[in-house]
Amino acid sequence: MTAEQDTALIAGQLADLTRKVDEMAEQLKGIREGADDALHRADTQQERIDLAARELAQVSERLQAAANALRESI
Repeated sequence: MTAEQDTALIAGQLADLTRKVDEMAEQLKGIREGADDALHRADTQQERIDLAARELAQVSERLQAAANALRESI
């Protein structure tokens, strides 16, 4: 194999490697965006859960107060 052929072979391999790295970078970008979206959804869901828990605690307090008032009136 001549030096020219050797250089051409290496250049081709480098071009292939560059394409594969670019493809992997795009895949990684997609995975990162998907993970960011999933994290945002999880954060939003956690906010809803926290709000529901606070509302449930408030309802529980009101029910307890009503039960106490009912006991006192009997």
